[in-house]
Amino acid sequence: MRRLAVALLAVLSACAGAAGDDADGVTVVATTSILGDVVSQVAGRTAEVVVLMEPGVDPHDFSPSARQVAAIESADLVVANGLRLEEGLAGTLAAAAEDGTRVLELAPLADPIPFGGSHHHEHDGHDHEGDDPHFYMDPTRVAGAVEAIATELAAIDPATDWESPAGAYIDELERLDREIEELLQPIPEERRKLVTNHDALGYFADRYGFEVVATIVPGGSTLGEPSAAELSALAALIRREGIPAIFAETTAPAALADALAREVGEEVRVYTLYTGSLGAPGSGADTYVGMMRHNARTIAEALGG
Repeated sequence: MRRLAVALLAVLSACAGAAGDDADGVTVVATTSILGDVVSQVAGRTAEVVVLMEPGVDPHDFSPSARQVAAIESADLVVANGLRLEEGLAGTLAAAAEDGTRVLELAPLADPIPFGGSHHHEHDGHDHEGDDPHFYMDPTRVAGAVEAIATELAAIDPATDWESPAGAYIDELERLDREIEELLQPIPEERRKLVTNHDALGYFADRYGFEVVATIVPGGSTLGEPSAAELSALAALIRREGIPAIFAETTAPAALADALAREVGEEVRVYTLYTGSLGAPGSGADTYVGMMRHNARTIAEALGG
């Protein structure tokens, strides 16, 4: 994990521009609630952190307001996910970058894996082109992203110690990674199969030894919709594989997952994960660490046997 962080540090140090003339009052805009929390762990005590998407908002289906576009254009740094996660922000971010705004897209730096890679079951018929943007489902990749954020902030304001809070948060993420492994350890190998609402758990599966058997929504976005024939084929797959759980998401209605469970017609339950947004305050998933802990506990409960 440290090797990824060092690699990101070297890349960003090489391409970082000169520090801004005014080091006071640094403003950072983060696109998603997940990235907002991660950025706040590094910069929240020193910089103003503006988060565009509230908890519960699907980043695939978000469009900025005029005020939010203005916030992006005036920010010292914009921290975005990239790789088409924030589809409705792509044009705004590109225009801001062309006008000189610092835009840091984290997913392309996080050793991205392709959609539909080797972690998918051979019966998943959806053809997902391109790299998977959901890197944040792997805490070790988020640790590397934290180094990237700290490096970019240091280029803007070298007088501030960004590395100390970044280092403390990386330590917390390493502890989270070990905790997740321990939570998932009791799940037997034959039950480490995931059926998800959309293709958001590839990095989680890659990190913790699971197989994404199938996704309900075709493609890498949440905006598609399966046909009746596709739902029937998924139901047959679930029965054949003996899969006990379907994982829905807080940022999308559970209607498709519920319909699939009814189609299976056997002992299968629908569980809800946080994949595109943090939870509301007090939910226990209102921080990135809390979100990932909730997801791991939910998967362990669903598949533990």
